[in-house]
Amino acid sequence: MKKGTQLYEGKAKKVFLTDDNDLVIQEFKDDATAFNNKKKGTIADKGVVNNAISCKLFTMLEEHGIRTHLVEKLSDREMLCRHLDIIKVEVVARNIAAGSLVKRYGFAEGTVLENPIIELYLKDDDLDDPLMNESHAVALGVATFEELFVLKNCAAEINVVLKQFFAERKLKLVDFKLEFGRHKGEILLGDEISPDTCRFWDLETNEKLDKDRFRFDLGGVENAYSEVQKRVLGLD
Repeated sequence: MKKGTQLYEGKAKKVFLTDDNDLVIQEFKDDATAFNNKKKGTIADKGVVNNAISCKLFTMLEEHGIRTHLVEKLSDREMLCRHLDIIKVEVVARNIAAGSLVKRYGFAEGTVLENPIIELYLKDDDLDDPLMNESHAVALGVATFEELFVLKNCAAEINVVLKQFFAERKLKLVDFKLEFGRHKGEILLGDEISPDTCRFWDLETNEKLDKDRFRFDLGGVENAYSEVQKRVLGLD
């Protein structure tokens, strides 16, 4: 597979065209950002860790019947993916109160939610990715009501699978962000699933093992990412 022209560069990844119009190469970077790009830095080997975790989780989700953009892992930092028309909606699933949920609604951090909350955000850095409902998304033309129904139901299904997977590895899945895209008439899960896009707490100690360590200068960022990788991949 020949790596071609760079199609896109985001905060955490680059996407390249290939000699197959149906496929792209997604390359993970070590760049780290927080608070909608207001805080910037680098996490050593983050790209390697997030690629490994994402490939493992996408493969596992495929085994559970959830279609993703992953074709195969190409290298430490690269995955071969189906070329998606990205839906400009970020879907967030919340199991435990943290982050913006605490700020907006006054939940005590760590409150276990009786029913998971599924939220929609407009994928737009210039607007700081605002929270929205289905009517907003349709009015903005980013998705149809039918597509949003699929996104929310798929997120709920993924949440069930991931919660069990991580609990078996002594991790609490606090919340996480998903992105989807259209591919040949089908909606597929895209982007990544990693400590960049999820909040993970140790099941016994509640130690934060995700990008919050970078956001709030808690230290031990690389060690936290490495620990998640070890548990996800079953490494000693």
